[in-house]
Amino acid sequence: MSTDTPGIDPLEALRAPRDPACDVFLTGPVFLDIIFTGLDSAPVRGTESWARGMGSSPGGVANMATALARLGLHTSLAAAFGDDHYGEYCWDALEQGEGIDLSMSHTVPGWHSPVTVSMAYEGERTMVSHGHEAPAPAPVDGTGSRAGATGTGTSTGTTGTTGNGTSTGAAAPVFPQCPPRARAAIASLAPGRSEPWVATAARDGALVFGDVGWDETGRWDLDALPDLAHCEAFLPNAEEAMRYTRTDCPRAAAHALAERVPLAVVTLGAEGAYAVDGRTGTAAAVPAIEVEALDPTGAGDVFVAGFVTGTLADWPLADRLAFAGLTAALSVQEFGGSLSAPGWAEIAAWWQLIRTCDRQDPAALERYAFLDDLLPATARAWPLRRAVPTIGFRQ
Repeated sequence: MSTDTPGIDPLEALRAPRDPACDVFLTGPVFLDIIFTGLDSAPVRGTESWARGMGSSPGGVANMATALARLGLHTSLAAAFGDDHYGEYCWDALEQGEGIDLSMSHTVPGWHSPVTVSMAYEGERTMVSHGHEAPAPAPVDGTGSRAGATGTGTSTGTTGTTGNGTSTGAAAPVFPQCPPRARAAIASLAPGRSEPWVATAARDGALVFGDVGWDETGRWDLDALPDLAHCEAFLPNAEEAMRYTRTDCPRAAAHALAERVPLAVVTLGAEGAYAVDGRTGTAAAVPAIEVEALDPTGAGDVFVAGFVTGTLADWPLADRLAFAGLTAALSVQEFGGSLSAPGWAEIAAWWQLIRTCDRQDPAALERYAFLDDLLPATARAWPLRRAVPTIGFRQ
């Protein structure tokens, strides 16, 4: 997590002694991402292409978990990790590097980590992935421990583990039977699939944010997303939203979705985002920030993380959209999904820089004036560059 701008907690004014220790809970597969950048074109069959840049980082659900943690939210992730070097690297990067709570995650003996190779060129990306579905979690015994599952490959990861996997002896909730109590949870919705933990989280007070992917069945039926009924917000992209609502306009799609969920947020790519509050009828539109995109990997995850942050902080709808769009725009200027997620240091540096640039539209600057109440008066100079982790360096 960024430490250049310490002490920024977007929820500080709202925290109370009896609040959940976890701000956001999420689950899903963790990939090792290997990213190549600086390609002039797509690889051509029968030739070798050299990239000018390369990095590696945890990917998959780790993109969103990292983005949330870097924005100061206490983030808990339940995921399966391979017991290979890739899995060990991803676990350490998330737990030690980003401060993400992995007490509900486990290492699967004999299972190798999924891998994605991402190639960024011409403002887009092409990905090749390999992996096998993780085995179902082992049954839980009477002590609350999972037989055979390990926190970091050395001890059980479900009986009150500490950060390094050492058991404390205290019983801890076991996922998926018992998700942690949290302010919010992020669910990946899929046609015909219901995850019991989503209903449990919502019943325990979590605001559920529903993310969705392409419907491979081609039905595009909202009724086929059973967990949508538990969602506070639904965040499809424009194409997905129009297909689900049988409309030909993203804004019309957002209004139609707001009849099904309290908050409908439709991302519009280069045109920004549009949202409708179904409870009040309030709508907000925010244009995208023009940037030179290096790698769009994980930008959608960063957008969701920014919107969740603003929602939990109880910001106005337009401010949430603007903040989400800003974090996504900053992320595409670096490569790698979790590597590129901005923290408050990057946000502060951008805000300091943008106000000194000539010919800025005053109305556009006003859109981000809410940052003044969040950020320190001074910040490190732009641009900030993160270290590029890779596998194999020895300390």
